[in-house]
Amino acid sequence: VQLQVSGGGLVQAGGSLRLSCVASGRTGGGYTMGWFRQAPGKEREFVAVISWSSSFIYYADSVKGRFTISRDNDKRTVYLQMNSLKPEDTAVYYCAATYETKQIHTSAGWYDYWGQGTQVTVSS
Repeated sequence: VQLQVSGGGLVQAGGSLRLSCVASGRTGGGYTMGWFRQAPGKEREFVAVISWSSSFIYYADSVKGRFTISRDNDKRTVYLQMNSLKPEDTAVYYCAATYETKQIHTSAGWYDYWGQGTQVTVSS
């Protein structure tokens, strides 16, 4: 499974960006997708997760109400719509996939496949 991330960039505070993550290879179905981010000098942190059927969605408190995760399984794509961006959202954003679906995981260690990351920079 390969994950390709796109959509990062530079935006002013209060602006919006939409990240996309396309899965390719022998993906099959049923996998949960997550978004994580890592700021300079900090550990990778959970942002949002969505189950295969989109029936379960969960956000980190820091992005709740501003970010929206969604997916289109026909296109093998997961999205992260980011609104009302703040300078503290500046980070490299990664998408990740896991076939461990007995429960929803917010820890990066549960995810087996990772995209290459895309830089999001929010200026004040």
